[in-house]
Amino acid sequence: MKIFMTGGSGFVGSYLTRRLSESGHEIFVLTRSLRHTEKKLPWARIIEGDPKKPGRWQDKVAQSDAVINLAGTPIFTIWTDSARKSILDSRLLTTHNIVDALSGSGENKILLNASAVGYYGSRLDDTEFDENSPPGDEFMSEICIRWEDEAKRASISGARVVLCRFGIVLGSNGGALSKMVPAFRRFLGSAIGSGRQWFPWIHEEDLFEIFSFALENTGLSGPLNCVSPNPIRNAEFSKTLAATLGRPILLPPVPAFVLRIALGEMAKILLMGQRVVPKKLLESGFSFRYPTLRQALEDLLLHTTGAHTL
Repeated sequence: MKIFMTGGSGFVGSYLTRRLSESGHEIFVLTRSLRHTEKKLPWARIIEGDPKKPGRWQDKVAQSDAVINLAGTPIFTIWTDSARKSILDSRLLTTHNIVDALSGSGENKILLNASAVGYYGSRLDDTEFDENSPPGDEFMSEICIRWEDEAKRASISGARVVLCRFGIVLGSNGGALSKMVPAFRRFLGSAIGSGRQWFPWIHEEDLFEIFSFALENTGLSGPLNCVSPNPIRNAEFSKTLAATLGRPILLPPVPAFVLRIALGEMAKILLMGQRVVPKKLLESGFSFRYPTLRQALEDLLLHTTGAHTL
């Protein structure tokens, strides 16, 4: 299958491009920096262009069997007015241009469009969110709603659209885990805030399997929660990570007010969370390779730089 990808050089994208290429797919990655990306992704064919602007790169979208759209400015920053605009524009303009390129290119195309569990808003209680749950009313919810609405336009021209709502992706070469492991190894790790916030997560290999499953399963469309079937609270996550590394937790939780001072409104993502479950995947017959956090960490920490000794 010919797969066109945006955001292919990021933490999640680079892993997916490599694994999809190993599975026999032909991967085309859009980038603004040809030389840098060619070195980073030798298993993909690199196309230069700005996804936020129409261009010749859209011809390759029309020629592809599927599009995986991961592009977007990182959200982990202070949400100033300019940052909010950048976060929204990077997602909406890119998706708009992709959908325009798919329009008229024939039916049976596939668009796997990234989104996030932030769609559901933040809750500390045990409320469980599946793909039928309503959206929240926060900035993250607004991002996801507008992003998904833009992607849905592709269905008008006959494309099958899957809205991949990511939890926290755990991987061996980047992402959240690579930032946490060094602190926990040095006895500096601890829970955040109350520790009661839910932590919806997914092993990178299971995420790859989900994308493969979505590409092949023609009956799958609409929202898809890309999370483990076993969400865990932040305090329990911290305990499990420490235990897997063979380290005790010596420090008290990071106070919520410290994060609010440092990160402003964005701190709510770290302090609240949501209990999200992959109902549609389970009902569709998908099987997780790493359904529990301990299984995922034991696998990933064997391959994470600086974390080989458990």
